[in-house]
Amino acid sequence: MPITLALNPQAEMAPGLDVQLGQAKAPQYGRYLEAFTPGEVFAHPRGYTFDQAGMLHFARCFHQANPIYLNLESARTHGHHDLPASPQMVFNVVLSLGVQNDSEKALANLGYYNVQFLRPVYPGDTLTGMTQVVDRRERGEGKPGIVTIRTLGVNQDRVTVLQYERKIMVPPGGGGAVAPATTEAAAHFPWMDPPEVKIPSPHPNVDPRLSGPDTYFEDLNAGDILMHANGRTVTDEHLPWTYLVGNTHPLHFDRLYAASQSGPMSGDPIVYGGLVFAWLEGLASRDLSENALWDLGYTEGYHTQPVVTGDTLSAITRVLDCQDAGEGDWGEAFGFVTAQLIGVKNLTAQAALDRYGADLFIKENDKKGLGKTKISEKIFEIERRLLLKRRPQ
Repeated sequence: MPITLALNPQAEMAPGLDVQLGQAKAPQYGRYLEAFTPGEVFAHPRGYTFDQAGMLHFARCFHQANPIYLNLESARTHGHHDLPASPQMVFNVVLSLGVQNDSEKALANLGYYNVQFLRPVYPGDTLTGMTQVVDRRERGEGKPGIVTIRTLGVNQDRVTVLQYERKIMVPPGGGGAVAPATTEAAAHFPWMDPPEVKIPSPHPNVDPRLSGPDTYFEDLNAGDILMHANGRTVTDEHLPWTYLVGNTHPLHFDRLYAASQSGPMSGDPIVYGGLVFAWLEGLASRDLSENALWDLGYTEGYHTQPVVTGDTLSAITRVLDCQDAGEGDWGEAFGFVTAQLIGVKNLTAQAALDRYGADLFIKENDKKGLGKTKISEKIFEIERRLLLKRRPQ
């Protein structure tokens, strides 16, 4: 039954009412260190419905070159019933859904781990997020601690489309409030171990003209270093993009909040790391993933320096391993490629390689133990795995 209301004329009330300053409230969001209990599972608010226009806008803005995310007919010949969302968009949305409960009080995002894209997301699909607290490590009284979480992106059919782990640095609360979260029993957290990817099989009539002729599995070899040609200068567009994917951390769009922080995070709003990741992956896609059947996921990765408006991003890929997908109805037509993606700022990829050489590919957190200096222009590092098509016969 629809709700029907008969409305009386609405008179202005504010001038005749006293202001009750004692009733002023300041709602808080996010969670302080003490509010993370290992084993706890909580559901994230809102959810996100994907639509084709938004999916295409994201893929284009973030330089995606794989035609299955840009071309509906190409998506259909690859077995999809509709245009799939790019995995980077899915990752950004699911991470952002969890910010209000996971990291809106966090001082830093320390890393991504075991990211796996398990199912495609299509127009009309609605994703919700849920998180399980894996570990809370305190580092001394008054010091921020490290929280490890697992997060799932689940569609309207309760099927998990994405799962990943994340570490965040969170300050103690000092008695401050946190936003309430809807908790769930740990039994209702369907983490897959081992994960199982399910994607459609492409049709035999895929048009090879829609992607580059030299970016198939056979064109890559372990040891190859790809210096991706184009950079990407970030403008204030990152502010609305942060909210377009649902991220609510004020560090990324509130200049007053950002300026109140201390250390390297103080000043202008910091570009949300998921967007930096998406731009770097997109810059690499023409040379690496243009002919990918699927982005399988990421082992671990880190934002090693912040990015702000005006910085120019460049990407470098090092191919680590190339393996046949195996035999069977479709296995011989594909191969697995594992690669390392490196992001730098305010340097071209070639200039970064010329200046730093092999040190670019060493994890920044390992350099102190090796007697090496961290690279101030290096902003990101991660390993990834792709299912790549072989060249059509």
